[in-house]
Amino acid sequence: MKEYKKFILLFAVFLACYFFPLNIIPFKGPIFEAIALLKWYAQKHVILCLVPAFFIAGAISVFMEQAAVMKYFGPDSNKFLAYGVASVSGTILAVCSCTILPLFSGIHKKGAGLGPAIAFLYSGPAINILAIILTARILGFEIGIARAIGAVVFSVIIGLLMHLIFIKEEKARVIEGKLHLGEIKEDRPLWKNITYFFTMVVILVFANWGKPQAGETGIWNFLFSIKWWVTGAFLILLAYIVLKWFKKDELTEWSIASWGFSKQILPLLFIGVLVAGVLLGRQGSEGIIPSNWITSLVGGNSIFSNFFASIVGAFMYFATLTEVPILKGLMGAGMGKGPALALLLAGPALSLPNMLVIKKVIGSKKTFVYVTLVVIMATISGLIYGTLFK
Repeated sequence: MKEYKKFILLFAVFLACYFFPLNIIPFKGPIFEAIALLKWYAQKHVILCLVPAFFIAGAISVFMEQAAVMKYFGPDSNKFLAYGVASVSGTILAVCSCTILPLFSGIHKKGAGLGPAIAFLYSGPAINILAIILTARILGFEIGIARAIGAVVFSVIIGLLMHLIFIKEEKARVIEGKLHLGEIKEDRPLWKNITYFFTMVVILVFANWGKPQAGETGIWNFLFSIKWWVTGAFLILLAYIVLKWFKKDELTEWSIASWGFSKQILPLLFIGVLVAGVLLGRQGSEGIIPSNWITSLVGGNSIFSNFFASIVGAFMYFATLTEVPILKGLMGAGMGKGPALALLLAGPALSLPNMLVIKKVIGSKKTFVYVTLVVIMATISGLIYGTLFK
């Protein structure tokens, strides 16, 4: 199938999801919940979250030199620098487990080591500074701090473990990468490339800036009130940058690369959202698995309750910041503090749609190991936290 036909087909599917009239479905239940969740996802997440992320990923793929990526994030790069930067990346990226995927795919494709790339993949949605603050305000200061510390430590440990487990493959990637490594070309001054990437990140962050909680005042209210002014200003700046600093063939290559990520990732995300909706429903609604089952299984602070919370969190889909009100309701229904932290550490960084795309990028074996490490570490962390803060 020609590329323009693929684009038309994917765009048509998106429009069908976006405008689907739910009132024509004469029944309620898991199928309805799946379709409703997909419609919500198309309306709230694709245009503002994924589309900017696809363009950033395309830019990484085209304009970020492989030599530079290999130098700072490659398998044999300075570990302190690579993991340090990757582990705190989420503090500026207010993204969810799906929006981070194009960015992860982009840096991995360019030669970033598996360890730093995985640390970035986990930290992006897990260390969202807004989510950390919201967690502390709504669920309690202790769990907010525990989430922040746990997420940073998780990203480094999981990244290092993935590097060590697959070290033979990583060494092979180093050799292969060096064979194809050339000199770093400087078609534009470094400050122009930094400005270009920074502009796109600001657009992504502010376009998705969430509404503050009722009664919340201060800097977050102010930033929310100017989000569209900031987004619009940086869109104008981006338009100027691409028209004045880039050649026509570069822009074509950028568009092609961005489309490549879109057609690879979007279908898998749509399928994953549908499956998640069938199994778990939406917030306040039921899927195949009743929510009261989940609540009854995550009370107390046993190994099982923490493990179950980690598993549920890993497979559920959480849009940015939605995990906090969901957990507020679960904790009000009897969920233990330990399982709550376990879900916070496993949930935002993973989801079924997320896993499907990761499998496409790094393969089934590495994906399985990554998910297993997240679940195990979330379980242990929840157990420890639940013991200390009863």
